[in-house]
Amino acid sequence: MDPALPLPKYHQVYLLLREQLAEGRYAGALPGELALAGQFGVARVTVRRALERLAAEGWVERSPGRGTVPRPRGAEAAPPASGPAPAVPAIGGLLGRLVDASLATRVRVLELSDVPATAPVAQALGLAPGALVCRALRLRRTRAGPLSLITTHVPAGLATGIGRRELAREPMLRLLQRSGVRLGAAEQTISARLADAAAARHLGVAVGSALLSVTRLVQDDAGRPVQWLQGLYRPDRYEYRMTLSRIGEVDAQVWVGAEPAPHLH
Repeated sequence: MDPALPLPKYHQVYLLLREQLAEGRYAGALPGELALAGQFGVARVTVRRALERLAAEGWVERSPGRGTVPRPRGAEAAPPASGPAPAVPAIGGLLGRLVDASLATRVRVLELSDVPATAPVAQALGLAPGALVCRALRLRRTRAGPLSLITTHVPAGLATGIGRRELAREPMLRLLQRSGVRLGAAEQTISARLADAAAARHLGVAVGSALLSVTRLVQDDAGRPVQWLQGLYRPDRYEYRMTLSRIGEVDAQVWVGAEPAPHLH
């Protein structure tokens, strides 16, 4: 855990597990207390205290024999707006800038496979739970080191012919466009997350460190979802700057640097 955070260790573990539960990370039982203690590098009593708080808040149920299991919860996030969205030219505007910024990095494809869609993925892409989706996990780097850990889900039928070699050279959206997908609008959310063990290992930070979290849903020109992206970024190497005018126009820029940002917003 990150000793610089002004939070007790049990609270850091609680926050990380709550985020994973909200994402639907655990389809069955959570790992045991000893396994979680080893994962987070804390004492077993610290994990037990975090699990007790999660149980008190209704996130999990704890019982002898079954261990700790997630409690069924309603949809935690509102579905994407169904109203008309502003038309976006093929990888133009802000979406194009985001894609162009990614070209300044080196990519390592950690995973590329067809998997059954979990409930959150199916909801985002408008698919039936269990439908096949192409899941890609990529690590982007600059000369300074790891920049971002990106997970994308695409309906399996749209990702035919996309392999690791292609994905290491070009962004997924470029590959989808080349395969005939006509890109439309995109909806993006930026928030903050704490690094879990996997993200910390790939990004070279301590477990519990603050990361920028980007979620982006891309649609085609008919409004059908074609890509759901979830990215975790090191805030010392990634900056998102936006200028707003009085009449509502938006000009946004993305900073990807080889050196730490001189200031963050």
